[in-house]
Amino acid sequence: MSSRKKRAPKSSPKLSKKDPSSNSLTRAYGYVRVSTEEQARSGVSLDMQKSKIRAWAILKDLELVDIYADEGVSGKDLNRPALSELLYILKDKDSEALIVYKLDRLTRKTQDLLHLVEDLFESGNTRLISITEDIDTSTPMGKFFLTMIGAMAQMERELIVERTKAALAHKKEQGDSLGHIPYGFKRIDGQLLKEDGEQKTLRSIKRWRKEGLSYGKIAKRLNQKEIPTRRSNAKWHASTVHFILHRKRKA
Repeated sequence: MSSRKKRAPKSSPKLSKKDPSSNSLTRAYGYVRVSTEEQARSGVSLDMQKSKIRAWAILKDLELVDIYADEGVSGKDLNRPALSELLYILKDKDSEALIVYKLDRLTRKTQDLLHLVEDLFESGNTRLISITEDIDTSTPMGKFFLTMIGAMAQMERELIVERTKAALAHKKEQGDSLGHIPYGFKRIDGQLLKEDGEQKTLRSIKRWRKEGLSYGKIAKRLNQKEIPTRRSNAKWHASTVHFILHRKRKA
C-alpha cells in the first residue's frame, strides 16, 4: 500500500478588495418612443429601438439598467409618462447616460431639447447618446454639440427679447397698454397688482438663489413641490427661473 500522505486541499486565494475602477461601468438608461402613425408608416418599432440600444450598450461597455418606453405617444412635447419618470430618475443620479436610437425619439421640438440640455446634460453628470446621429456628449464632438445647442438657446432667448420689444413698441404706437404681465403680478382694470401666490413663489426663488442654488436646482425644487407654472401642465426649467428673475430685476 502506498504511504503517500493526502494533500490538504488548496485553499482558495483570498479575494482582494475590489479596485473601484473595476466596477466603474457607467449606468445607462434607454428611452424608446413610437407613435401609432410612425410605426405604421416607417416600421421603427419599439423592439427594434430596444435591440439597437442593447447592442450599443454592450459595444460601449455600459451597464444598461432599464429601457423606458412610450408607445403610441407623440414627440410634440415632454409630457410623456415614461419619459417623465426617466428624467426624474436621471436628475437624482450622477454619472449616468441616456441612450436613444434617434434624437427625435427624445423630442421633436428644438425648444424642448434646449431645456433638456440646460437641465440635464450641460452639467456633465449625464451623458446623452444618440445612436443614429452618433452623438455622445462625453466625447469632444459631443461636447461641441452641447456648445452648439447652448448657443442656439442663447440665440433663442435674444430673439424672444427682440420680438417682445418689437411687439411692445407696436402696441405702444397703437395706444395699446397691454403687455406681458411679469411673474408675481396680475392685471386688473389696466393696473398691475401683486398676485399673492406667485409673489410667495418668487420670494422662495430669490431666497434659494441667494443660498447658492443653481437655476436648475431651483427648477427641480419647484417641480418637487408641485408649484404650478403659468402654462398649464408645464414643468419648471432652468431657463424659466432665469427669465423670471432677470425680468423681475428689469421690472
